[in-house]
Amino acid sequence: MPEPMPQVRDAIEIELEHHQQATRDVPDRPERAVLEVDNVNVYYGDYLAVRNVSVDFGHNEITALIGPSGCGKSTILRSLNRMNDLIVGARVEGPIRYWGQDMYAPGIDPIEVRRRIGMVFQKPNPFPKSIYDNIAYGPRVTGMSVASMDDHVEQALTKAALWDEVKDKLKQSAYGLSGGQQQRLCIARTIAVQPDVILMDEPCASLDPIATLRIEELMAELRDQYTIIIVTHNMQQAARVADRTAFFTAAIDPDTGERHGELVEYDKTTKIFESPADSRTEGYISGRFG
Repeated sequence: MPEPMPQVRDAIEIELEHHQQATRDVPDRPERAVLEVDNVNVYYGDYLAVRNVSVDFGHNEITALIGPSGCGKSTILRSLNRMNDLIVGARVEGPIRYWGQDMYAPGIDPIEVRRRIGMVFQKPNPFPKSIYDNIAYGPRVTGMSVASMDDHVEQALTKAALWDEVKDKLKQSAYGLSGGQQQRLCIARTIAVQPDVILMDEPCASLDPIATLRIEELMAELRDQYTIIIVTHNMQQAARVADRTAFFTAAIDPDTGERHGELVEYDKTTKIFESPADSRTEGYISGRFG
């Protein structure tokens, strides 16, 4: 196997050292799977976007999905809370189980799925409302019973490490916050409806390094209360924050010439970056392709 590009490998090894110092050890396989993806295919119309994906996401773990553009990372992420239902022609074949229940089975309410499995998007998307109303919106529209909305808002903002920065301007527009603050507001808005799982689709892609570091620190703080699954193009970020990493790539069908996303390997983050089982993973993380 060719030697990796030194500057890429050195940067990842530094992050892995920090990761090992800062995070707990995790078992070789998830002991409790919150979400089980079982030989799943995802289509857009007749196009098979992602094929034969099987992966279990562990309770109170951070999992990173990495891989080149167009390999299906975000497609799989959106399938985990039925966000793909909102795309015309999208469909999922094969079970995706949440605590053992197939969330695509007849009679399953996709709104309830999305309450339990929240989503934070790549670009901060606060509502055109006050900071307070951004957080209170979800509990109100879902009919959540809270003893005190003021206390509930404070708790969500505190968990998102934003309370001290905004407590004196809750009635001001959320648009007045910085990009990093807006992203933490969106995380607080997700937390406010009391989810079990938080999905993050490149949540730091539009943020500066300081804001990125704060979001990464926040993920580590939230891990003990939530299961977090993050799509990232930043391999150093995956090495810093994730307990486990799944590497996806795009393969060409020899019969049709079409590209389909597929899962190459899934393991503990240290294993993926230090001794991957597949040469394609090694090629990607060393910077030789992707």
